[in-house]
Amino acid sequence: MGRNEKSKTAVIVGAGPGGLAAAMLLGAKGYEVDVYEKQSVPGGRSGRLKLGEYTFDRGATFLMMPQLLEELFEQAGRSVHDYVELHKLDPLYGLYFDRGRTVLMPSSDNEETARRIKALFPGEEAGFYRFMTDESVKYEHVEPLLRRPFGGFGDYMKADAIKALPYLKITDTVYGQLSRYFKDERLKYAFTFQSKYLGMSAWNCPGTFTILSFMEHRYGLLHPKGGISALWDAMVKVAEEHGVRFHLGTPVERIVTDKGRATGVRLPGGETRLAEHVVIGADFASAMNHLFEPGVLKKYTPQKLEAKKYSCSTAMLYLGIDGEIDLPHHSIHFADDYAKNVEEITGSQKLSEDPSIYVHNPSKLDPTLAPAGKSALYVLMPVPNLKGDADWSGRRAELKEWMLDRVEMIDQLKGLRGRIEEEAFFTPQDWQDSLDVYRGATFNLSHNLGQMMAFRPHNKFEEVDRVWLVGGGTHPGSGLPTIFESARISVDLIEKADGSRRAHAAPQPLGAAGGTE
Repeated sequence: MGRNEKSKTAVIVGAGPGGLAAAMLLGAKGYEVDVYEKQSVPGGRSGRLKLGEYTFDRGATFLMMPQLLEELFEQAGRSVHDYVELHKLDPLYGLYFDRGRTVLMPSSDNEETARRIKALFPGEEAGFYRFMTDESVKYEHVEPLLRRPFGGFGDYMKADAIKALPYLKITDTVYGQLSRYFKDERLKYAFTFQSKYLGMSAWNCPGTFTILSFMEHRYGLLHPKGGISALWDAMVKVAEEHGVRFHLGTPVERIVTDKGRATGVRLPGGETRLAEHVVIGADFASAMNHLFEPGVLKKYTPQKLEAKKYSCSTAMLYLGIDGEIDLPHHSIHFADDYAKNVEEITGSQKLSEDPSIYVHNPSKLDPTLAPAGKSALYVLMPVPNLKGDADWSGRRAELKEWMLDRVEMIDQLKGLRGRIEEEAFFTPQDWQDSLDVYRGATFNLSHNLGQMMAFRPHNKFEEVDRVWLVGGGTHPGSGLPTIFESARISVDLIEKADGSRRAHAAPQPLGAAGGTE
């Protein structure tokens, strides 16, 4: 369809994963779309970072639920495999306990994982099988709720929600649920640390989210060649093939409204881009604070946003290292007192003396990220968001050395300082100042019961008509699979608002698509 034949227009604010997915889908459906992104690269907080000859993903480092990505591209009339080379990981990751003396490396093969559990924790393998069986049933009931909007309390009375309620485990926690399957604390942690993907404590995160660990073990984890940012390049390309226009390095100053309805956006210099729909893919709280004229919003005023609960943050080291690193693609190095570490991050909000560390070491699998024989090492430390009292600006150099000290406590990383060729240190303050992440809460609004489903900002924005939300700050929530799903939900709602009578095939269940290799 030519540009002059397109009858509906949309502006997307932000080229993060949600904005990119929305651009692909709207473009494929015949909408005239313009995407405005403040940064010079797509991907939002998960965009590409280049340091000399080294390439890093700034945020997300792996792909979960590849079937959903396949389905997304199919809905845009494309195959993701024509654009991105996906590698399935085995092991999924290395889990290092007791200062590295106990190492569990779960496999993408469940039988092999059970054998490895048995070798380290005799008798506990039966719990793994029970967990996978129970979670499979739970997932079948929860999955439909992640594929449709929750615009009000009436949505809880629909048949799928009523049917799912006994399986949601909302009155329990992720840790409580895993305690039903495993006795050894280390093994519980091996299946609860995924709560950190939501920036939450497993001791507070609703029991529903044990499905995160299940999905990893059921569907595996993948690495796109070139990093996660290769996905953003692919999504931009598909969207452009459908006529979508991208304006990188171009922030949006205001969403223009008239009598409670969005009419477009105002750009730097005063230019206005009119559109029938405005899709917000920017960080939710930052967008609410800065994109609307003061007084327009009533539900999401600065004071009310301040009172909401937000995820933890992360301190990041991106290191170009001379030589190879003897660690798996993903590794997690647990604090000796992991429960205390998590409570300090999410409860008392102070820096732990003994923090946990996540290390991404993709260069052995993917030679495009670093020069031959060298390593692009990504190190993440979960820390309190900016509500905590750490002085990330005044003590920046000191806190960077503190983090490097912790990194060098890992046997495989001893003496790492002497091998660093390129480096960048990124703090919660940087997340806020450079990427507009409110409070530096890298996983967005928290996923407590009061901020889930109908209690989360709606895909169809409640306060201004013709505004739609995508990303981690709306339903279904944080994480790439659910962010992609937020875009699909919002695009479907846009079509309904426009009275589309196009016939669309019923969506497949997540995981129903074909293979990923």
